[in-house]
Amino acid sequence: MSTPAELRAEILRLTRELAGLRKQAEHFVPGVSKVRYAGRFYDAEEMVNLVDASLDFWLTAGRYADQFENGFAEFLGLSDSLLVNSGSSANLVALSTLTSPKLGDRRLKPGDEVLTVACGFPTTVNPIIQNRLVPVFVDVGLGDYGPLPERMREAISPRTRAIMIAHTLGNPFDLGVAMELAQKHNLWLVEDNCDSLGSRYQGKYTGTFGHIASCSFYPAHHITMGEGGAVMTNSEELARIARSFRDWGRDCYCAGGESNTCGKRFTQQFGTLPYGYDHKYVYSHIGYNLKLTDMQAAIGCAQLEKLPDFITARKNNWQRLREMLLPYEDRLLLPHATPGSDPSWFGFVVTVREHAGFTRNELTAFLEERGVETRNLFCGNLLRHPAYQNIEHRVVGDLANTDVVTNRTFFIGVYPGITNLHLAYVAEQFAAFFKAR
Repeated sequence: MSTPAELRAEILRLTRELAGLRKQAEHFVPGVSKVRYAGRFYDAEEMVNLVDASLDFWLTAGRYADQFENGFAEFLGLSDSLLVNSGSSANLVALSTLTSPKLGDRRLKPGDEVLTVACGFPTTVNPIIQNRLVPVFVDVGLGDYGPLPERMREAISPRTRAIMIAHTLGNPFDLGVAMELAQKHNLWLVEDNCDSLGSRYQGKYTGTFGHIASCSFYPAHHITMGEGGAVMTNSEELARIARSFRDWGRDCYCAGGESNTCGKRFTQQFGTLPYGYDHKYVYSHIGYNLKLTDMQAAIGCAQLEKLPDFITARKNNWQRLREMLLPYEDRLLLPHATPGSDPSWFGFVVTVREHAGFTRNELTAFLEERGVETRNLFCGNLLRHPAYQNIEHRVVGDLANTDVVTNRTFFIGVYPGITNLHLAYVAEQFAAFFKAR
């Protein structure tokens, strides 16, 4: 009769074998298969880890979550990373952390202004609104799609207390200016690093400049857990507050299944509670439950080992696409890296020039019909969407370039699942479109 350990080993062996068979069945057929804009990229290691975690039946965060949090913080060179159930939740936790009463006079309060952009993904801005803060929008540059530095400087007012901006599709925004403003005006800096894991600015990873940062592990991103995200910081104080917001708002910071880490579980006074009230059930923040499962973290542990190769593949694919599309630069505005940066690209962004002789929709429809997936640069101008028509906000200058993005910008994929065969097919489709023009 087999032992539990022997059965487990056999299950994992068969899982590895199944993963290998699936991989062998994958192949690209030009004109039939799709060239995805993004997607999960994995092999047997992720499937083995996933099954291994499921066999423990520890369904909340556990040993794999601990392993990932430690490994991810080490990769970035930070003291703390904590897992959450999505990149959007990571943004919510990161900004909410800065509203904590534990921060004293530095806490963000309702009515305080947060500098951001309207061009991007909504959940960079949503936590500002959800925390009753006021987003202050500045325009972006075309080609790099980051906030215009001169507008950032103009945006500062006596009410400005924080900056929260995403590095667009892997391209770092001007962190030199952001850091300068944060230091000069005593502002919090929150980096939305969801699209930019592995990008560098002045040789240092994005997500490590600000006081707190976020990352996403959705299948479209640099590594995946299916769903999932992380909050990163180099501050023990902010990390502890962030965990509180993630874990129901409780004051206790014991790991799951542990008790009395602080050694004072029944000997403290909180609010108007009785002296010695069980610290595990004391709540210092109006929080959430935004944890993820250990099965997701197990996938992430396998992905994290491959991250350097994923970053290299994204950079190579982006460079190949730029070389292929260079002949059409008179009609397409091609992307460029922010000065001083080394992006880990999320996608290849294209803006159709004003007098190109065709529209974005005509080009994207042509590509989509031939199996080349395209995506708009997320929401374009967020303020033109129904949900944001009546929010309290301020705009500095105009959002002319943001409107250009809304009307004429899109991106295609560079993720590691795209091979030279895919890229050659993409090049053929662009050539066919322009030949007809």
